Amino acid sequence: MPIHARAQEARLGAQLEQIESLRTNDHARFVRLLETVRLRVADMSPRERWQFRYLDGWETSFQGDYAHAEPVLRDVIGHSGDPALVTKASAVLMGDLGRNKRYDEAFELANGLVAGLPQTQDKLARFVALSYLSQLLRSAGQYDLAAKYARDMAQELPPGESACKPMTILLSVLYDSHKLSSSSPELQRGVETCQAARDSVFTNTIWLVKASLYLDEEQSQKAIDLIQRIMPSIRGDQYYSNTLAAQTELAQAYWKQGNDASARKAALGTLASSDPNDIDETLRDAYQVLYRIERKHGNAAAALAHYEHYVAQDTGYLNDVRARALAYAVAQQHLLAQKLETEKLSRQNNVLRLQRALDTQAMETSRLYIVLLLVVLISVVLWLVRLKLSQLRFKRLSSIDGLTGILNHQNFIGAATRALHLLERKHGSAALVFIDLDNFKQINDNHGHATGDAVLRRTVAICQQALRTGDLFGRLGGEEFGILLLDCPADQGKAIAEQIRRTIESTSVDSEGAQVAFSASVGVATTEASGYDLQHLCREADAALYRAKRAGRNRVVVDTGHDGLVEA
Repeated sequence: MPIHARAQEARLGAQLEQIESLRTNDHARFVRLLETVRLRVADMSPRERWQFRYLDGWETSFQGDYAHAEPVLRDVIGHSGDPALVTKASAVLMGDLGRNKRYDEAFELANGLVAGLPQTQDKLARFVALSYLSQLLRSAGQYDLAAKYARDMAQELPPGESACKPMTILLSVLYDSHKLSSSSPELQRGVETCQAARDSVFTNTIWLVKASLYLDEEQSQKAIDLIQRIMPSIRGDQYYSNTLAAQTELAQAYWKQGNDASARKAALGTLASSDPNDIDETLRDAYQVLYRIERKHGNAAAALAHYEHYVAQDTGYLNDVRARALAYAVAQQHLLAQKLETEKLSRQNNVLRLQRALDTQAMETSRLYIVLLLVVLISVVLWLVRLKLSQLRFKRLSSIDGLTGILNHQNFIGAATRALHLLERKHGSAALVFIDLDNFKQINDNHGHATGDAVLRRTVAICQQALRTGDLFGRLGGEEFGILLLDCPADQGKAIAEQIRRTIESTSVDSEGAQVAFSASVGVATTEASGYDLQHLCREADAALYRAKRAGRNRVVVDTGHDGLVEA
């Protein structure tokens, strides 16, 4: 090859590496340079073409066009023959599969990446893999492992990378696991690190975490000031997740301040920027703000429409959270099964070797062979029993709430729907009771999440003492619980609800020597007044619960179906 051709190839390879280093810290320049080298594909070596194809797939993924990114990334994985590019493309594809809710595929790919990490020599490839693994595990609620991978990223930074990205991922994990406050020094260190790296995407991500903390701490004006300050940068980045999060947090902050017009505008901006088919926490929160605004202004039809979207988003989001956790568990089970299968095959190979040796042995040696064969058979049987018990355990865990041990939202709704259908056929009666703990956030803020968890468990114990055999009891989310009292007339349902409320009111939990009292607001809807449709019953019970909250909390309100809502 002529000297000038080799020099040109070296310059092109260095340019591609420089372009890759600009992915997030100067995304606009990254896009411009990528389009520039696209015109020089014909001059590239095979290695450079595959590197360019990977960067093209990364950019398509970054823009949220996962359907077009997938074939590009799979092409790199299947045909580039470059271990570093295969690792990076696999990591990006794994992240895209997770965002597309193809969790089984994502976690199977994650298993492969984890298995290959010890052999990954390229520092940037290892860095990218750890980044996407940490984010996927965070989405499945595996916070300790996600934090470990984020910290591993920072231990050995590749050339051209800073500690910005691992710090951003770690801060997001710490926020999700309730280990941050708005005054945590880690936030300021993260912002300073990302600003020094000129990485606006991750800088804005950390600012949005701080804005969320302001909202959690009822400092809405600080949240508004912060988001308005960074909004021009967020719009310039054109990063989908940050755009939605910023608009939704603005809507929530304006709502808390009573600025309904600005809250509505921000929430509608979230919807306008999103895919209507998405199921997302930010969309759920935006619909909740719109529902509250319309309900406040007496626009019943609009409020109902937004409420239905909110319930669909909330149910979809909770189902999605459970799907992620279950997919992670299933992937771990597959990994365990593969390991056991490998061990089984190894044992079988040992048996075959022994069998060939035993053919030349005497009868006594043959007896030894039979004993060894029985040991292998028992091992296989024990493995199958262990695998079956593990599967049954995961199936049971997926139907209950991990903290309280009662039915989770999805399974309570399913069981209640079936029970009401059977009850309607025999013309029985039932009462649906919604219980919401008053000022629960203040308990968490003032006494800590451990005390809050103790309050939730004590509430569940109180309710269980009042319930009868056959009644359904589930956690709907946060501090809200649902009870379906079967074969229960309206008066009896009201009495049970009042008994539960009084018992809760007279109960306290210990928090470092101090007694923490709490109370609950209760809404009741009955089949006698509202029929057997669960969705209708839920709306009526929720309306009654809202009335109880608005009337001063710590009370029971019953939907009569004729004269509106009455306080018990």
